Amino acid sequence: MITVFQRSHARTVAALAFSVLLSASALAQTSQAPAQQQKPEPQPLQPVQQQPGSSPAHPTFTLTTNVNEVDLVFTVTDSHGNFVKNLKESDFALLDDHRAPAAVYSFTQQTQLPLRLGILVDTSTSIRERFQFEQQAVTNFLLQVLRPKTDEAFVEGFDEAPNFILNWSNNLDTLSSAIQDLHPGGGTALYDAVYSACRDKLLNAASGPIYVRRAIILVSDGDDNQSHAYLTDAIKECQRAQTAIYAVSTDTDPTPDPGDDILRKMAEETGGRAFFPRVITNLPASFNSVEDELRSQYALVYKPADFKANGQFRSIYLYCLEHKYKVHAMKGYFTPKLE
Repeated sequence: MITVFQRSHARTVAALAFSVLLSASALAQTSQAPAQQQKPEPQPLQPVQQQPGSSPAHPTFTLTTNVNEVDLVFTVTDSHGNFVKNLKESDFALLDDHRAPAAVYSFTQQTQLPLRLGILVDTSTSIRERFQFEQQAVTNFLLQVLRPKTDEAFVEGFDEAPNFILNWSNNLDTLSSAIQDLHPGGGTALYDAVYSACRDKLLNAASGPIYVRRAIILVSDGDDNQSHAYLTDAIKECQRAQTAIYAVSTDTDPTPDPGDDILRKMAEETGGRAFFPRVITNLPASFNSVEDELRSQYALVYKPADFKANGQFRSIYLYCLEHKYKVHAMKGYFTPKLE
């Protein structure tokens, strides 16, 4: 997940553990013919030496110019899908819009970020036989993961059209009742549901200087036969809303289905993951994996080079120098547009 902040003149910023300046020249593309042009290679993130007399825990300083910052939240897994923790900033390399960042302000492992969750449940006819079990699995997930003091969620069902059942709430009883109020029937407007959830709910959720983890928990088989929006529209709206999709497939057919590719693409493009339990009784284990991931992220705050607040898309290329590990991060973000 990515959060873009604009901070005013002389505004104090807390909890910046270190500052890093990367050499852009080390990332310049090799001068070749266009057909042979190489992708620039990111350099490891390196912390600068702490200044004498500064506090090692949570130093503060005053910014004297306008600063554009990106808060990138991501996770790392090994070849078995297990989460990798305790990595250092120097284990990663980053390109923002094909350039090294102008500065990296902090790198931390975050396990307690406030959550803003959209619970999207496929209520089409195709899932009727297993719907009650899915309802219970989603309810149990919320009871386990949601902390009423800091977290909020909303509930949206979708068949031939999206249907917001419950607006933002931190009340577990209210959320549970909303999930139980869902009923199956009709076609499937998956892309419309994701698009509307981001546009109407998540785009403005916790806007401002509060770091939160925004995510859609998508329970569906990945099929769509009713949407007006396209898959690319849904993904772009997630990127605008800085929201990761965690998809839990309800397809019990052991044979790979086109819907699997849809769920996988949605998750990968937005920095989330897709899970395919195949056996309905394995749904709780998939939700447990989602919960683990939401509490196993890293947070990287940096200033992009040549940043322009023009509403345009900027790509992100982040990887771990330990190539046996996989980074799950959003592929890019849309900058704010100043009037």
